[in-house]
Amino acid sequence: MGFIETTVASFVQLIPVTLAQSLILSFVVLGIMIPFRMLSFPDLTSEGAFPLGGCVCGVLLTAGASPLTAIAVALVAGFVAGCCTAFIHLRFRIHTLLAGILMMTMLYSVNLRIMGRSNLSVFGTSSVFDWVPGLQAGFPASKIVVAGIVVVIVFVLLDLFFTTEKGTAMRAVGANPDMAEAQGINVWAATIGGVGMASAFTATGGALMVQSQGFADVNMGLGILINGLAALMIGEAITGKQTVLRQLLAPFVGAVVYYQLVSLCLAAGMPPPDLKLATGLFVLAMLALPSLKRSRGPAMARESFRE
Repeated sequence: MGFIETTVASFVQLIPVTLAQSLILSFVVLGIMIPFRMLSFPDLTSEGAFPLGGCVCGVLLTAGASPLTAIAVALVAGFVAGCCTAFIHLRFRIHTLLAGILMMTMLYSVNLRIMGRSNLSVFGTSSVFDWVPGLQAGFPASKIVVAGIVVVIVFVLLDLFFTTEKGTAMRAVGANPDMAEAQGINVWAATIGGVGMASAFTATGGALMVQSQGFADVNMGLGILINGLAALMIGEAITGKQTVLRQLLAPFVGAVVYYQLVSLCLAAGMPPPDLKLATGLFVLAMLALPSLKRSRGPAMARESFRE
């Protein structure tokens, strides 16, 4: 069997696993997109909120709590973390990126305090992936079904929310906070609520990941931000970002496509340590592409004029 056949065979075998993982991690991409696109609030809290949700979920599962309760409490914990980031920015006039870095750094210690150790096994405890009738618990099929259902529910609810008055107000704050305030919109409430909601989704992704993989770790969020950003760039390149619907589709589409690309790279024999470098270069290329297109346009126009 040649190299191409071996790569394709390995890639096909990995599709169910990476699809389940990408659906779970799409909540992280969603948590990156909402502040970035809806609020013009570049935020780094996701790298701390993801393990926060996982640590809270892991502790509750080992204490005998139900999987849904663990996810709900993790969601609330992530919401509080996001609200704190937005409050630091608004109250102390600290740049959004620095506020996110501060919160991400502090959450590392918080996560250690929550678990009392650096990692925690939850093997043997129940999870939401065990509740699918007719499918074997713990296998990719059950994870795909559960994560897919949650993705659809979240997508529909967000699409409805951003068409309401509060959702429109949040988008108005992201477009022009001064004008939004002049129209009577509470900028503080919209910003804190939006960033809190984004971190809540990220923490939910962390809780689902812990129930999927069977353990929680304080370092499970390391590098998740750059992966999420890469997925978002891919998603926006595919769906566009001209409407709210397209913006909401981008995180989910991008997560699925990105992790399939990662799977293809692994199947082709790329060493795992090189994936971070490849991801960083890809994000750099996606961010630089619009600028290169704009600079190329005037150059081509000048050449045509000279001819």
